[in-house]
Amino acid sequence: MTSQNFHIDAAQEAAILAGALPYLRRYAGDTIVIKYGGHAMGDDILSSAFGRDIALLKLVGINPVVVHGGGPQINQMFERLGISSTFIDGLRVTDADMMDVIEMVLSGSVNKEVARLITQAGALAVGVSGKDGHMITACKMKRAHHDHQHDLGYVGTPIKVDPRVIYALSGSGLIPVIAPIGLGEDGTTYNINADTAAGAVAGAVRATRLLMLTDVAGVLDRKGDLIPELTASQARQAVEQGIIIGGMIPKVETCIEAVEGGAQAAVIIDGRIPHACLLELFTAAGSGTLIRADDEMK
Repeated sequence: MTSQNFHIDAAQEAAILAGALPYLRRYAGDTIVIKYGGHAMGDDILSSAFGRDIALLKLVGINPVVVHGGGPQINQMFERLGISSTFIDGLRVTDADMMDVIEMVLSGSVNKEVARLITQAGALAVGVSGKDGHMITACKMKRAHHDHQHDLGYVGTPIKVDPRVIYALSGSGLIPVIAPIGLGEDGTTYNINADTAAGAVAGAVRATRLLMLTDVAGVLDRKGDLIPELTASQARQAVEQGIIIGGMIPKVETCIEAVEGGAQAAVIIDGRIPHACLLELFTAAGSGTLIRADDEMK
């Protein structure tokens, strides 16, 4: 399924926004963390719609925080430079030279383009890296694969998020756009999976919602039907039972870590749908699978 199936005209877009009007103040004053990546980032129409949606969130009193990926853009740059990659369980083994390129792409061109989309839509977005203000402290990630521990090089996992830079920007009327780059305690730069970084940020700022834009409708049951809501324990059980499989497992695990780390709830939504964030936040039914902590009431 491609985004062409979801493209809508101006009249349909206006209707969606009009339907959202009764809900526009629902999250006023709240912090919403949005993980932006996948097909939504690579499609010009969806990208423009995303920028307008994030600007609208700020307009109605929400504090949006965007954490973005950039895998396809990194792949394109590596291809131009003749750099080959090795992957273990979907993670790119990264040496020092590769890390320099990755940081250049994520903290440079991709980060500033995402900020531009939002600013062009009427809000003021500021692109930063997880290294700025030592926002994201990371440690080296090692991966067990076929009973062996593999050194992934400069691939990291967050161990601490200092939200002061985020609060300073949001409190000044700006929208933080964060590249998933972190610093080790020894000053080493690490590339962090964008989903993982977004989950850590959402927990640290105690976000009302973490919105994970993906290329699927959400978590599906064995029949292929959308599961609208899960508690953290129900999500873990679905993984153990083989209902949640493949690439959805780390996304669900990230959502669980976010809600257990301080976020009120996390939602896996289909970023291929125009205005996916608005549909989730400002309609009664929502648009994806919501995961909340076990002690949270529905």
